[in-house]
Amino acid sequence: MKITGIRTATIEIPLRTPFKTALRTAYNVNDVLVCIDTDTEAKGYGEAPPTAVITGDTIPSIRDAIENYIAPALIGLNIDDLEDIEEIIDKSMIHNTSAKAAVDMAVYDLFAKSCGKPLYQILGGARRELETDLTVSVNPVDVMVRDALNAVSRGFHILKIKVGKGGREDVERLKEVRRAVGKDIVIRADANQGWTAKDAIHYIRMMEEEGVDLELVEQPVPAWDLEGMQLVTSQVHTPILADESMFSASDALKILQMHAADLLNIKLMKTGGIHQALKICTLAELYGVQCMVGCMLSSKISVSAAAHLAAGKKVVTKIDLDGPSLCRTDPYTGGPVYDGPGIIMNDTPGLGITQVPGF
Repeated sequence: MKITGIRTATIEIPLRTPFKTALRTAYNVNDVLVCIDTDTEAKGYGEAPPTAVITGDTIPSIRDAIENYIAPALIGLNIDDLEDIEEIIDKSMIHNTSAKAAVDMAVYDLFAKSCGKPLYQILGGARRELETDLTVSVNPVDVMVRDALNAVSRGFHILKIKVGKGGREDVERLKEVRRAVGKDIVIRADANQGWTAKDAIHYIRMMEEEGVDLELVEQPVPAWDLEGMQLVTSQVHTPILADESMFSASDALKILQMHAADLLNIKLMKTGGIHQALKICTLAELYGVQCMVGCMLSSKISVSAAAHLAAGKKVVTKIDLDGPSLCRTDPYTGGPVYDGPGIIMNDTPGLGITQVPGF
């Protein structure tokens, strides 16, 4: 099975509600889609959301990277030569991790299809079903309570609450959400780099004392401040999850060596795809640290690639793959089934997605 062409397209999908974090507000999913054609009938699909405030990538930069730097180097290669292909993708240019991830997942889609198996089985086959959280955007307290209760009514038992924009108000947001949903719902807080280390310690300790009972706090400090995150991790009881601080396996190694966080959040758009994400999983296994697999604001293709990674590896114990649940519509055919908080992996080969608009 040889690569004969790589095409890109764009897609726009409206969200159920605006997606608000400490860094941005979005009303639609606006992503780049990738299709790898082969000398057989098989096609591989990938997707990349432009998340400029985190990865630095935009729609024009993603398409340019794929069309003019990555694709020309892959035409004619055999999909079985996975290591060579991944090395070429990685060395095609520095950074541009979203573009690399989109092509990488399309390559893995084809590789699994060539083996006749769903991708998660190729990656380890740890489990067939996953449970994801649902994100509650940062808003006035009454709106967040309403959105949290709505998520619970839809069957979600784990909520990721966006904070990082209000100091003491963040504490009140979380207290009121906890009061509204009760003690049986798992709550994760995501500050998206919104606090200083000193403030993070103060706010997290306050929440611990007031019984908010958080499962974890994600990226409380700026991505560059590993020493600050290390200090927070050492000074609070609530587990700290590294997100924006970790793109590569070398980033993960430094965090693990410093004990700058208790948990690692793997996102394909940061790692540059599944190939590099697997290296982080191996490091986490060696250090005895659990991982979350998360997603950017994206639709079913890239989230499904992440789901296959999560379903493949035992070291992944937490799932933040709510992208399709945030979208009003699903324009694709096939792939994992997203049923509220449940994700059931496909039995069909590859990612399982069989029809993609634009291709």
